[in-house]
Amino acid sequence: QVQLVESGGGLVQAGGSLTLSCAASGRTFSIYAMAWFRQAPGEEREFVGGIRWGAGITNYKDSVKGRFTMSRDNAKNTVSLQMNSLKPEDTAVYYCAATRATGYYAPRERSAYDYWGQGTQVTVSS
Repeated sequence: QVQLVESGGGLVQAGGSLTLSCAASGRTFSIYAMAWFRQAPGEEREFVGGIRWGAGITNYKDSVKGRFTMSRDNAKNTVSLQMNSLKPEDTAVYYCAATRATGYYAPRERSAYDYWGQGTQVTVSS
């Protein structure tokens, strides 16, 4: 089993920045990739960005490209999501997820992920 704990959410004005962190523990050697998803009220949970645990290759949802950046620290078993130029439509609960599924990029499908964090709220005011 892998446990994931997110931190760093909060309230920020439009145009501001936030950094989310996700700490992984347990059988972390089984992780192939990690990702951030988000879910706004009344919406489906959607892929935001992913990173391959070993190679560090990233992929992003189109609407966040150039604004959001994922990184990982293998020694500390953490991944981060740096979010800049935030918009009100970025408001959601953000979830960290980990998968054992392999591929060049982290998968975008929610069903591909084996482990999930509890989520952290990000609210962007206009």
